[in-house]
Parts: sequence; C-alpha cells; structure tokens
Amino acid sequence: MLDENLPTFLLRPSSDKPRQNLSLLFSQHGSEFEPKYAIRHPDPDQHGSRNRYAVALSDAYNPDILYAEVLLIPEWTQPTVHPDQSRAGAGVPPRPEPILPDKFVIQLYNPDQQVVVRHKPPSWNSAAAWEFQLPQQTFRTPSASALDRSQHDPAGSEITPRIGFKWKKDSKLSKDLVCFLSGKVVNPDESKRKNKEPDITVAIFRALKELTLYEPNLTRVDVEDAKGLEVVLALGAIVIRDVYFGSMKEAFNLNAGRKSSATSPRLAATVPGSLGVSPLPSQSLPLSGGHDSRVPPTDPRSQWEIDAETARLRRLAEEEERRRKKKEAEEERKLRQMLEEEERAERRRRQAEIDQETERLKRLYGAPPPIPPRPYPEAQPGQSALVPIGQAVPHHYYQPSSSTPAWTSHNTGGGPYMTGAAAASQPGPLNATSSQAQHLKNKSSIFSFRRNSNQEHKLGKKRSAVF
Repeated sequence: MLDENLPTFLLRPSSDKPRQNLSLLFSQHGSEFEPKYAIRHPDPDQHGSRNRYAVALSDAYNPDILYAEVLLIPEWTQPTVHPDQSRAGAGVPPRPEPILPDKFVIQLYNPDQQVVVRHKPPSWNSAAAWEFQLPQQTFRTPSASALDRSQHDPAGSEITPRIGFKWKKDSKLSKDLVCFLSGKVVNPDESKRKNKEPDITVAIFRALKELTLYEPNLTRVDVEDAKGLEVVLALGAIVIRDVYFGSMKEAFNLNAGRKSSATSPRLAATVPGSLGVSPLPSQSLPLSGGHDSRVPPTDPRSQWEIDAETARLRRLAEEEERRRKKKEAEEERKLRQMLEEEERAERRRRQAEIDQETERLKRLYGAPPPIPPRPYPEAQPGQSALVPIGQAVPHHYYQPSSSTPAWTSHNTGGGPYMTGAAAASQPGPLNATSSQAQHLKNKSSIFSFRRNSNQEHKLGKKRSAVF
C-alpha cells in the first residue's frame, strides 16, 4: 500500500470464478478493506462472449446498480491463401488474429456518457500512454423551464470544456501506471489546450493490482462528476491491465468452447450490453433479468472457424467417398471372381454329367462298330495310264469295255449336243478312247506312207448318237 490514508482499491478475484468475477475492495485512513465495486465478465462458455472483451462495474451489494461497462470488439488480420496451398487443395487461409485496438469506450450510466480512451504506442523516447477526457460540467442545471429540460445534457454538448487525463507507464521495465491531469480542452477539435501547470498525478496503479487515488491533487481537478471520475479511473485501469498487459487470447476469449450456455439472471443484469453495441449517451439500457436472445454478428474469427470446419468436413466427406468407392470396387471384384468360380464349377458339373451319361449309354448299348472304308471301283486295263494314282474314279464317267460297238469309234462330234470346241475340250476317258480309236483307224501302216492327206479335210456325215 502506498499510503494507508489515501483512498485505495484492491483487486481480489472470486474464489469460484476467478476469470469471471472480481471485487474491488476499498480502504482509507487505515481501515479494513471492504467490498465497494464488483467487476463482472461474461461467461467464457457463452457463445456471445467469444472473440470479444466485455466488462461491467456495478455495486458490490446491489448488482442491479450498474455504473459503467466496456465492450471491445477487435479488428482482425486478413491472411491470404498461399498459391502452393491452393494448388495442394488446402483452400482455407490461415487463422485471423486479433489486432491490438487503439482505443476503447467506457459507457457510463446515470447520467449516460461515453468516455473514449485512446492508446498511443510507445516510441524510442516515450512510454505507452492512454488518454481520455471528461466534461467539466456533467449535470444539468436545475430549472423550471420546459425549454431547459428539453435540451441535451452538458456532457453530450460539444461546447462544454473538457479536462484531459493520461495513463502512462512509470518506466519501460515497470508495470506501474500513473494517471496525470494533462490540461483543459476548450474546443471540439482539441486544437487549443490550456495547461498552465505541469502534469499533476491523480492516481497510481501499482503492479496492476492496487489502485491508489492521490486525494490532495483531486481537489485541483475541475470536474463536476467526481464519482464518474472514480469509476472511469477504476474501470479504465482494469481494461488496460486485461487487454494491453494480458494475453489477447484470454482477454478476447479466443479459446472458448463451442457450447452455448444460458446467461444467468445476475450476469445479465450486471452486463446488459456485453452482447451488443454500446448504447448512445441519450439512451438507457433496460436491466432485464431474463436471457438475452441477441446473437452477435459473425466476426472474421468465427467465419474462419466456420470455413475451416466446412473444409474439414468436406475433406472427411471426400475421403469417405474414396473409401466407399474403393470398398465397392473390391466387393465388385470379389463378386465377379465368385461368379466366375461358380460358372467354372457349373461347367465342370455339366461336363461330368455328360461323361457319366455317355458311359451309362455305352454300358447299356455297347460301343459302336468302326465304320468300314468305302470301296473304290477297279480301273480298266486300258485306262490305267489315264487315271492318276491315288485319285478316285468318278462314277458319272462311262467306262468303255472291249465289247464296245465299232460304230461308236467313228463319232468324232461327241454327241448331238456337244459340237466344236466343247466336244474337243470335254474331259474324260470317253473322248480319249474315241480319239485314239479314230486315230488308229485312219492309219494304214505304221510308217504312214499310204496315209491319204485329203481325208483330214473331208467333212463326214454326222451319225445319230442313239443308233
């Protein structure tokens, strides 16, 4: 403890849910620490709390009294698919990662007000800083005029002067944060600042666990809403600790499960805006004790998870389809092989039946005698030189004998139906015998001295082929 006389807040996690519930214990002037504020985070297993950071600050004894809340939805990287991965078939890009936000908004209630805390990253000669502003006048001046009551609150007016504050690291190696009063802003574009004095220390956040308000300097802070300043300091220090000094996976609940659980009435009452967009300053969120049925829009991380799961299921389906086709082909091959074996067995069975029936018929009727060779007619002595050896004599040829009448040898025409070249070209032993007989008859001697050459040119009388 820096000083027991200064207002000090101590963060203490809950025993049953340390990541979800915390308590801010207050002590001053050496008194015992007593609960003053309750810090509530949404259930990590709830679907609406994934990929976002939400926290609410309420009264420690009455959770329905909500002082402020913060909803922080990060931006995401846009990774692309490498060409090698596209050719390999892995079309899912790498997992998008959250980008460290450069600001967050604290939503105050009663009166409604939004305080924007902007983060300035560290440089080579300066540490990281978080700047915010509070209006100098917050509450409306009491008036009986209806016109005055119809106007906006001074906190929402752009012409209201604002007091600037800045959280800054004590050193680069230290985890202590110090809040300074940086001056007054008199115009909306923050181009003119009134800072006649150096920065004044307002609060110290030691080891990211103990928040001490420097009370002697608070009297120099010209802010009408002192309670609002205390709430902004406490809740802003917790958000900076969780988001900028903690793990982003735990802060934004990136490793949450897929199951969705119902929101408890107490949590729904304490964190009414943790599942949606922060309301406007002029609006007030209803404190409902029921289940919030609003579903947050799909962020890039959830969309990537959906795409990755879709690609995984597609790969599983394709692999299952390949296994199914392979199994069907194997079953078809086995079935075809079995059918071929059955056909071969059936053919063997039929052949065995045929052989058995053949043997039975042989035993019953006996073996058939061998077929004798066909007899060939004997050739005539005069025609042995005309018939080739091994050639059967045709049955339609007429075989002349020695008792052939003499008048048949004078028939040189070959019959009434065959004359000229047809009769001369008619094959067979009949023409050969007739030609030989006519030739032997015309010769008068063996030396052919007395052969009459005129007889070859004489036209003979055709005789009847019948008589």
